[in-house]
Amino acid sequence: MKTIALIPARYASTRFPAKMLQTIGENPVIAHTYLNTLATGLFDEVTVVTDHEEIYAAIEAIGGRVKMSNPNHESGTDRIAEIAAESDAALILNVQGDEPFVDRKTLAALLDVFKNPDARVGSVMKPFNDRNLILDPNYVKVVVDLQQRSLLFSRSPIPYEREKLTGIDVYEHVGIYAFRREALLQFTTWEMTPLEKAEKIECLRYLEHGVPLHMVITQHEGVKIDVPEDLEKARKYWASLHS
Repeated sequence: MKTIALIPARYASTRFPAKMLQTIGENPVIAHTYLNTLATGLFDEVTVVTDHEEIYAAIEAIGGRVKMSNPNHESGTDRIAEIAAESDAALILNVQGDEPFVDRKTLAALLDVFKNPDARVGSVMKPFNDRNLILDPNYVKVVVDLQQRSLLFSRSPIPYEREKLTGIDVYEHVGIYAFRREALLQFTTWEMTPLEKAEKIECLRYLEHGVPLHMVITQHEGVKIDVPEDLEKARKYWASLHS
């Protein structure tokens, strides 16, 4: 079964413009994401999908695979679906371009989800180590059923611990997705849904159409680069790996 990784890399960002081109060590962020995904050895192809010539050039400079997409896509999922439509891959994994420290174990577990024939979409979650972040709307939370299928994603704290004594785990949604090809292409045929518009969380579109995401748990502590302060964290993390 042909399996590919697509890495959407948009130049514009409200909180941190051009973050994909900021350097960690000698390479830009997007190059680290590409090279670390390639190094897992899990994929028949790894391709960066971008709307910007400088990102395109950065991947070309390291000998990587890169394709230009329509600049008017509303989401990373729409961006990779454009390229997936041209591919004969059965499984497509979406690695976020701003998460450069890719973990092979996590990606392998995500691909294993599709041993279940009912799985159409999979994603990743991790327990909050810092419970103060549960209140931060920049961190998307997810609750799941007993088979680890998503019930709801929200920027609000979920679940609400009424008695504060349950000790229940609260999970952060990690924005890595895997799709069966037909499920990915179907996403682009649906209009934005009410919860998706309200929360600005694109995977809610699947839930609102009755498609649960099969979630896997990771303990991997990478660094997602949303704001300039995250870049400094990423540089320190990278330095710790190479000291």
